[in-house]
Amino acid sequence: MKKVAFYTLGCRLNFSETSAMRREFEGKEFMITGFDDEADIYVINTCSVTQDANKDCRKVVRRALRNNPDAFVAVTGCYAQLEPQEIAAIDGVSVVLGAKEKFDLFELVDSFEQKKEPLVFHSDVNEAVDFHHAFSSGDRTRAFLKVQDGCDYKCSFCTIPLARGVSRSPAIEEVLENARRAVAEGFKEIVVTGVNAGDFGKQHGETFLELLQRLDDITEIERIRVSSIEPNLLNDDIIRFAATSRALQPHFHMPLQSGSDEMLKLMRRRYKSGLYSDRVALIRDLMPHACIGVDVITGHPGETESLFQESFDFIDSLSVSYLHVFTYSERPNTHALNIEPVIPKNIRKKRTNLLRRLSAKKRFDFNQKFTEDTRQVLFEEEEKEGFMQGWTDNYIRVQIPYSSFLANSIVPCKLKILNTSLTFDGVVDKAEFEVNPQILAVHV
Repeated sequence: MKKVAFYTLGCRLNFSETSAMRREFEGKEFMITGFDDEADIYVINTCSVTQDANKDCRKVVRRALRNNPDAFVAVTGCYAQLEPQEIAAIDGVSVVLGAKEKFDLFELVDSFEQKKEPLVFHSDVNEAVDFHHAFSSGDRTRAFLKVQDGCDYKCSFCTIPLARGVSRSPAIEEVLENARRAVAEGFKEIVVTGVNAGDFGKQHGETFLELLQRLDDITEIERIRVSSIEPNLLNDDIIRFAATSRALQPHFHMPLQSGSDEMLKLMRRRYKSGLYSDRVALIRDLMPHACIGVDVITGHPGETESLFQESFDFIDSLSVSYLHVFTYSERPNTHALNIEPVIPKNIRKKRTNLLRRLSAKKRFDFNQKFTEDTRQVLFEEEEKEGFMQGWTDNYIRVQIPYSSFLANSIVPCKLKILNTSLTFDGVVDKAEFEVNPQILAVHV
């Protein structure tokens, strides 16, 4: 029995697709092993959002070959679609699979023996029109459910349309079938994910709201979370549904990228800052306790000091909970390369640090409001220095003394002390002791 190991670079969507590949190998009776173990086959699923991701791919290939110099190394994912020959030139790579060929490894390769000359299977990205179902897990408590792929947007900084092709999604019934499979495997939370998930349903005359409503009807799903949704697609009906939903969690992650309308226009975004602030205001009105995350890019070409300050001040004014801050990175064949002025890298880094400090402040301000509150927490299986961690419904990190009995369980937990890592030390609500006496041994 051959051993196979997997490594994923990039987003949650990549993780879900890696899991789909892993299930195919399992179905053909391969033994799955850890990436740092000696394996016969290493499958690397790449990202290419930043230049660093490309460098990471090279490092991971070398890491695999240190474990087994004679291994068969397959590389797929966004970097493989964008730069197939560059990957093929990496010593030890046996096969490169583009976006269209990503799930066809068994059909394209006759044997998993190391190749002296790498095989390259690569098509024009416009041929990547099929949707491949996938769901993944990192900690056996939540499954990342792929509902959409590709993107029809042409943002100035982004290579995703070049790497994944056009926006596409399956019918709702197909998504529900995968969601039920995930629940049957024991997952308590479904995280709905895609390149542009809010674009779901166009091919079948369906909508993202209808998908969420149908998922909410599956009573076996205890929690539903949306990984990310564009502000122009997060309409009022979706927000109002979230406020009354049985399972959809009060947590929104909306990419902003810049708080300056001039920069949003340069970035080719499909909204202005006013729409974004309206979305935040409606969420706060209906769900004051909701967590709101924001994606921001610093140092995009054209971002003068005054435009950055405008963006910073706008974000500072928003009632949001945390930021994901990305430093602009030049990507081949993107419109941003034609925009001036180009921002020096040291300035980009400085702006990133400023926004990350703002993020830490907003996260602290949001979290500390819930001190002494009791919220539902889904605890994970992993033990860290005698503790286990989990997330509240509104995406606050909590830790308690480890108890295997609580792994993959949703229980009420009082948020007691907010520590320096912005994680709460929690105590399981005493009312839970009457239902689950085994918890007493840990929390008295």
